[in-house]
Amino acid sequence: MVAPPPIRLLVHGASGRMGRALLRLVAVDPRFELAGAITRAGGMVDGVRCLPAARIAAALPFDALVDFSLPAAFDTALEVCLQRGIALVSGTTGLSPAQCKALALAAQSIPLVCAANFSLGVAVLHELVARAAAALPNWDCHLLETHHVRKLDAPSGTALALGQTIAAARGQAPHYLSLRAGDVVGEHHVQFTGAGERLELIHRATDRDIFARGALEAAARVAGRAPGLYALGKLLLG
Repeated sequence: MVAPPPIRLLVHGASGRMGRALLRLVAVDPRFELAGAITRAGGMVDGVRCLPAARIAAALPFDALVDFSLPAAFDTALEVCLQRGIALVSGTTGLSPAQCKALALAAQSIPLVCAANFSLGVAVLHELVARAAAALPNWDCHLLETHHVRKLDAPSGTALALGQTIAAARGQAPHYLSLRAGDVVGEHHVQFTGAGERLELIHRATDRDIFARGALEAAARVAGRAPGLYALGKLLLG
C-alpha cells in the first residue's frame, strides 16, 4: 500500500515556545513536511531559516498553516490561507471581536480549527464541565487557572473557553481566579460547590509538547477538508 504524501506545513510564530516545539516535532513526524516557518523578523530558529512575516506571501506551497503567534500577526496568517484556500489551525489567543468575526467569515471559504488549548485532556474536560454545569445549575462555580509568571493574559484563553462552555450549559459564567507562579505550564481547576459537597474537575499540563502534538493532529485531520469551523474535540475524539 502506497503511503499518502506528507502534509506540507507552514509554521507561523516559529520563534515562540509553541513554534519551536512544532519545528522539533514536525522534523520527526513522517506525516508532515516542513514547507516553511514564519517569524516577525525572519532569520534562523533552531537551525530552520524563517521568512519575515512581511514576506509570508512568498512562502512555498503548503497544505496547512499552524499559527501560534500574537493577535497583531494573526490577520496576515488568516489572509494568506484565504488567498490560497488552505487550512488554518490557530492557537493564538486574545483575538479582538473583529478578528473573531473575520474568522467566522473565513470558515465559509477554508477549513479552520481555532482553539485556546490543543491538549486531548482539555478537550475531554470541556465535555465533562458541560455535563456538570447542566446537572448542577444552582451550585457555585469557580474556575482557577495557574500558569508561569511570563504569561501575559489573565484569565487564560483556555479558562475563558471553559467558562463559555459552562455558561452555555448553565446560563451563568463561573467566577475566575488567576495565579502566575514559577514555571507552571498550565493548570485548570473547575469547582462546583453545593450544600455539604464539592465537585472538582482538574487538568494539569506538565509538558508543553502536548499542545504542539494536539495542533499537529488537528492539522493532519483538517487539511484538505471542506470549508468550515471544526471543533477541536470532535476532530481529536471523533
